[in-house]
Amino acid sequence: MDALTLDQIQIFLAVVDEGSFSKAARKLNRAQSAVTYGIQKLEAQIDMPLFDRTAYRPTLTEAGRTLLLRARRIAEETNAFRDSAKSLASGLEAELTIVLDSMFPMQAVVDALKAFTERFPTVPPRVYVQPLGAATELLLDGTCMIGLLQFIFTDLPVLRRFHLLTVDLIPVVAPHHPLAALDGPIETHVLQRHVQLVLTDRSAMTAGRDYGVLSGQTWRLADLGAKHSMLLAGLGWGNMPAHLVEDDIARGRLKMIRPVAFDARATRLVMGGAYRADQQLGPAGQWMIEYLSARAER
Repeated sequence: MDALTLDQIQIFLAVVDEGSFSKAARKLNRAQSAVTYGIQKLEAQIDMPLFDRTAYRPTLTEAGRTLLLRARRIAEETNAFRDSAKSLASGLEAELTIVLDSMFPMQAVVDALKAFTERFPTVPPRVYVQPLGAATELLLDGTCMIGLLQFIFTDLPVLRRFHLLTVDLIPVVAPHHPLAALDGPIETHVLQRHVQLVLTDRSAMTAGRDYGVLSGQTWRLADLGAKHSMLLAGLGWGNMPAHLVEDDIARGRLKMIRPVAFDARATRLVMGGAYRADQQLGPAGQWMIEYLSARAER
């Protein structure tokens, strides 16, 4: 088979979309004979007819209908290739890499990405989710351009940061857990009889450090989703971001408890955006920073 050309694909699609050879010729600003020849050559190359010409208007054959999907995909990829090339030539990033702390509200990220894709349709985002210091390490090692992180892990000279929002942690248990039967303040010595589910990671930034740990019995998890599932199953108690468990509490799937040693101020996480001061952001990254900052101000 001789090499197919993009021009042949475009002629094929024009005939399909316009419904006739003559209308396709007008759309492409060519002679009808040129369009007819283009289709004939394409059919000869693939050794099968694409159109049934016995009716008043050309209709797709079964082969034509099958190949139409691939033809449209080729045209779409070609347009995407052209748009991406133009974007790269203008200095736009090939992709936008973001890492967010697993405690960061996902809805805020979704809203930002919706606005971003409308503004930069040729720049695909790549999003990482990591707990605690592991999220900051992806920013420090250059894997990600922008981090949406806990402020306590961004107080470094190499990073520029800005405040975004706060996340309140709530101590919860499943309704069938023994601690759920205690309505008043719970002394620490009582909590220590029960397993506390604790979020952890392997980063050097958090090595040997605990946050909000009150029990001597701990199960350590590197995934917030796994912690959530284990809490629902009654395998222990633990602190969770309010935005992730408010619905569970309202529906009775989880119950808030009141540890005596619980400090609401200490468990209010300040979240911010950050990026490396020694690495210049491109237009897409700069736009995202400005968008997030403006939303935080509002």
